Amino acid sequence: MKILFLAAGSAATVYGMTPLATAARSAGHQVIMAAPRNVLPDIAAMGLTPFSVTSTPIPHFRTKDRAGNPVTVPDNPVEGRLFTGGWFGRLAAASMDPLLGLAEDWRPDLVVGGTLTYAAPLLAHRLGVPYVRQTWDGKDFDGIDPGATAELRPELAHLGLDALPEPQLLVDVTPPSLRHTHALPAQPMRWTPVNQQREPEPWMLRRGERRRVVVTGGSRGLNLEFLRDVVGKVGALGVEVVVAAPEELAAKLRAEADGIRAGWIPLDVVAPTSDLIVHHSGGVTSLTALHFGVPQLSVMENRDNASHGAALDRIADFGAGLSLQPHERTAERIGAACEQLLGDPSSTARAQAIAAEMATMPPPSTVLGLLEELVARTA
Repeated sequence: MKILFLAAGSAATVYGMTPLATAARSAGHQVIMAAPRNVLPDIAAMGLTPFSVTSTPIPHFRTKDRAGNPVTVPDNPVEGRLFTGGWFGRLAAASMDPLLGLAEDWRPDLVVGGTLTYAAPLLAHRLGVPYVRQTWDGKDFDGIDPGATAELRPELAHLGLDALPEPQLLVDVTPPSLRHTHALPAQPMRWTPVNQQREPEPWMLRRGERRRVVVTGGSRGLNLEFLRDVVGKVGALGVEVVVAAPEELAAKLRAEADGIRAGWIPLDVVAPTSDLIVHHSGGVTSLTALHFGVPQLSVMENRDNASHGAALDRIADFGAGLSLQPHERTAERIGAACEQLLGDPSSTARAQAIAAEMATMPPPSTVLGLLEELVARTA
């Protein structure tokens, strides 16, 4: 069986889809993962065959319409969701011709699209093969799809459609206790932490004398000045601060803060020996923290995609962490939130409860069996 996976323009989307793609490849199926060219090295690093859908930089789709005119990011959640759907729709439109070219040489039997990869349903409909939608993290996509539908009206009309085709199966990695009240019925799948690796240092594998707080800005990193202030405020709590950041940024931080551990640190290695993870509201980071039962502090940078805040607020409501809004994004507020979480043992207990729940979810290999049955029924 040939399975085409569609990720998007960040390493996190690749990591989110890798477990199911790897399970398929390990079972003997042929697998290609398509995405914008900027993340092809991330796909290749996972041992998967990469395919480029566009060389256009991702910020172009977010900041310009199809005619190249500048667009303005809305400042309210409802319009922000529609805006997100719109720019992901523009990415999908730009992806179609390369994907159709791929299908001429390598016709997939199944298309698996990530949460916001709207080219997936269009391509599957065009080829007459099943379409599966897989969430790549625990964030909501409610209210986003209509924005993509509006942007893709020309493509839908060309296919004789009024709306985006529904998936034959929705696969969701969100822990059941954290799913939205009105979430669509879905096949659950256990979250598996994935990130690029390096040889671990001994300190990563064991707990130190002080409690450990990991600060990460994801694969893109954080502003140096802001990160320096955050490290100062959190370090003042008497904890060990570890900064997971791209090497260029980490080198500058190490030069200014003697003895700090900073660099490209595999989160799945250091999370089990950590007491708190502070992150940029990244979905992959959030689920990795939950997987290991570690409390988290999420700090939203903007309201572009309100789905981030809704999902992270549910983690806070469950008691497994705290979530700060963009206007609260200060070093002082982050330091105070860290102090609050480190002083509350219940946050660890609640995070561990979610970890136990996640461990009972079906693994990717089980979900793969459902995909095989889906293709067999439609053959």
